[in-house]
Amino acid sequence: MSYAVIKGAGYALIHTPDMIIHNGTTQTTERSTNPDSEYLKELKKHIRTYEEALKYPPNQVYIGNMTPNDLSTYEMPWYDKEADIKERFGKLGEIMPQDEFITLMKLVDVFDLVKLENNFMQDVKKKLLDHPLFKEDAEKLKEGETIEEIEKFIQSQHAEAIYNEGKLVGCVKRAHDLDHNLTSHILFENLVVKASGVLAFKHLIDKNNIPIEDIDYVIECSEEACGDMNQRGGGNFAKAIAECSGASNATGSDTRGFCAAPTHALILAASLVKAGTYENVVIVAGGATAKLGMNGKDHVKKGLPILEDVVGAFAILVSKNDGIHPILRTDLVGRHTVGTGSSPQAVITSLVTAPLDKGNLKITDIDKYSVEMQNPDITKPAGAGDVPEANYKMIGALGVKRKELDRKDLLSFVKKHGMVGWAPTQGHIPSGVPYIGFAKEDLTNGELNKVMIVGKGSLFLGRMTNLFDGVSIVIERNNGKVENDSQQVSEEKIKSFIAEAMKDFASHLLKE
Repeated sequence: MSYAVIKGAGYALIHTPDMIIHNGTTQTTERSTNPDSEYLKELKKHIRTYEEALKYPPNQVYIGNMTPNDLSTYEMPWYDKEADIKERFGKLGEIMPQDEFITLMKLVDVFDLVKLENNFMQDVKKKLLDHPLFKEDAEKLKEGETIEEIEKFIQSQHAEAIYNEGKLVGCVKRAHDLDHNLTSHILFENLVVKASGVLAFKHLIDKNNIPIEDIDYVIECSEEACGDMNQRGGGNFAKAIAECSGASNATGSDTRGFCAAPTHALILAASLVKAGTYENVVIVAGGATAKLGMNGKDHVKKGLPILEDVVGAFAILVSKNDGIHPILRTDLVGRHTVGTGSSPQAVITSLVTAPLDKGNLKITDIDKYSVEMQNPDITKPAGAGDVPEANYKMIGALGVKRKELDRKDLLSFVKKHGMVGWAPTQGHIPSGVPYIGFAKEDLTNGELNKVMIVGKGSLFLGRMTNLFDGVSIVIERNNGKVENDSQQVSEEKIKSFIAEAMKDFASHLLKE
């Protein structure tokens, strides 16, 4: 059976300044525990404009207008630098402004939970009518609400307020009076996941000229969970996103594994396609409002802008082998098992060297490793260091120990086989998959032959286990050979087979 291939990828960022203040967990917790804190007083002074978010080099890398290699030429820190390209739309997706995204939340809402003030909605509707992906959807928008009606929903029905440019423009209603899983706050978070997932999904289809009707299956792999009081994480984001994206022939399900979920989903998709169960599987994930401004206190304390000001999303298409696109080596999969242990060496051994040993490969045989590609501009001021660089140093050190790399070449290994981080700290969003859009190009039209995607997750956050988690998979250049699952039989052989069978049958009758 042929290996599956990476057929395409789509990425999206949404600049959400008001959601930082009103929906980010760091800010909402601070407001409830210390409403007069200096941090909250200073916060608004440190929030970037949409234009500033567009200029930010890592954001332009995320949507494909710059490469990770381009970003490495910019001296750190990056928050005070401007990208050479400052476009909203990129080769892989877009950076959407908050007002359009709020209206997109209304468009994907099938239970009439999102209520928008009429003047706001009509103004933004005009913008969406010009959007290359949402013109038909925008035409469905009718009349909105008065601001008085929205205030009533908030005051008497505990609706979650929606703000834009500091002004109340709408709300998300609760879906049940008693069910804690259908509160307005949780539904707000879930609608953000759905809307951002739809945005990335539509870019995947558009940027890669994929017939939407060909999508068979969808796997959603964000960190949120939707359900009611009887099944808190029952789902199904995947089918909800597929519905709003126009994938009418698809079914799907959700996969959860904290930050490691996207790589789990990638392996699952590749396995389903390789087995012949489905021909075209999309993995998709929306972003998390809870993590907006997550490290904001550290950023403000150091006089930096709030750099966690975007919701992230991605979508990747895995398809049957076409002899062209990079193949997913499901025989070279790394996994952090229950018995692996949590030491750095044990983790890297299980995720990196174990799958390489299966293929008789050295650490240096992988051209690029895509690990936790978190933006160091965000993590270093918060005390977490440069996460990608730390991972590459550990991989290189293991290469030295295995005598596959000379100690003096350790730093050059990090530069050659690693990349600078560019993804927002949205949990699952940085975990290996931001590079796949570039990997598709590097392994087809570029000079690379093998890359490895590594996803890790902190399962202890759910308070069910103290275990760490992680999986990895090797992706390599397609050699152009497509294995045929069924043996080709010529017409002559078929006729000969039938004649022989008839002869045997006749002989059997004569004996009778």
